[in-house]
Amino acid sequence: MPTVNRLFPDPAPLDDDGLFEAYRATREHPWLRANFVSSLDGAVESDGYSRGLSNPVDQRVFVLLRAHADAVMVGAGTLRHEGYGPARTAADLRVRRQTANLAEHPTLVIVSAALTLDPSHRAFTEAPVRPIVITHAGAAEDRREALGRVADVIACGETAVDLAVARAELTGRGLSQVLCEGGPHLFASLLAADQVDELCLTVSALLAGAGAGRIVAGTGLSEPLPMRLAHLLEADSTLLIRYTRS
Repeated sequence: MPTVNRLFPDPAPLDDDGLFEAYRATREHPWLRANFVSSLDGAVESDGYSRGLSNPVDQRVFVLLRAHADAVMVGAGTLRHEGYGPARTAADLRVRRQTANLAEHPTLVIVSAALTLDPSHRAFTEAPVRPIVITHAGAAEDRREALGRVADVIACGETAVDLAVARAELTGRGLSQVLCEGGPHLFASLLAADQVDELCLTVSALLAGAGAGRIVAGTGLSEPLPMRLAHLLEADSTLLIRYTRS
């Protein structure tokens, strides 16, 4: 992995321990951070996949963020499209989670209104911790029953998923530190529900050209959400930016 340099605050090179500390979670109260990778011209994907924009330093941050999380939240479409597997902590980070009094692995939380999920998907069958599926009370009963054999299915909202209720449910289960890994429609819904506390954004030194979407899609905000720069890191022309709510 290339050398990571902290540009703000307190410029300095960071080793892997320093990079881990740079993303330490705020554990004093419930917190939701979103993590995305983008091209220089704002694309969220290359050749249809976010991993087309990724690189070794982004991939390291990806696993470090998971190491700080109680729960990893993802939309059902992203889980299928990006080929998600079980949410397992990298072996070199399990001791750090144990030292922080965290479970060995984060809980995978899948948000799905339609419940178009396959119970035999490896994200369920190989999960080290029983996943959670967030849906609404109007979701098909047969789908809820089928998924209930491999996951805890929680109805949040009557006819649409209420993400504020979902956050409260997760916090009540001790999953107060949530990492959202997308996709853009879920991120938009979290923003619309005023549930985003932090954005971790990797800006790859790539120009993707026209056609690709942004990290947010769908329902817009009624007004922009001010954010504050928490850190700015650089590695081999890739920028690693962390913003928190103002």
